[in-house]
Amino acid sequence: MNYCSHCGEKVTLIVPPGDDRERYVCSSCETIHYSNPRIIAGCLPIHEDKVLLCRRAIEPRYDKWTLPAGFMENGETTEEGALREAWEEARAKIDVEGLYTLFSLPQINQVHLFYRGHLSALDFEPGPESLEVRLFTEEEIPWDDLAFMVVGKTLKHYFADRQSGHFPMRSEDLVHPKGRDWKPPKPARYTLGNTGPVDEPGDKKS
Repeated sequence: MNYCSHCGEKVTLIVPPGDDRERYVCSSCETIHYSNPRIIAGCLPIHEDKVLLCRRAIEPRYDKWTLPAGFMENGETTEEGALREAWEEARAKIDVEGLYTLFSLPQINQVHLFYRGHLSALDFEPGPESLEVRLFTEEEIPWDDLAFMVVGKTLKHYFADRQSGHFPMRSEDLVHPKGRDWKPPKPARYTLGNTGPVDEPGDKKS
């Protein structure tokens, strides 16, 4: 963030009085801009002994396989967000059975959660953000081509739990081996219609 959304002046990353964390503070109107963790909600869609995966048509992780998931929208519950993402990415309708996995990723300020549920119909198809959508047995899962660690962990939990028939809800903190202070490199920017990174010098967007 570079500029204040209230007055347009520059912001500075400082610890405000009475706080214990760095915040973006406007040097002119003194507005404090809070940046809070983002929530990603998704589904683990099941049909018999198979799970539904989507091959991504967008960056990051273009062409990799994932469970349908995405950022929550304002005004919806986590379950509603997960069901919306299943429809948007796979045109899939899910009968939700409950929250299954929850992952905290402090280095990137995100919380990922997945609901387990069964496909209510098999007329799924790729949405705008997917190249392909298909069902996989455990042996068919493209483990080396999964988009995200949380997807792999959720799938491994599910297939292990399927052996016992017991599906407990799991919560896990995924802290980078380099510690909580490690931050990922700045991601490449992409433009619509271009699947490769492009340079955008002088970008002043927050």
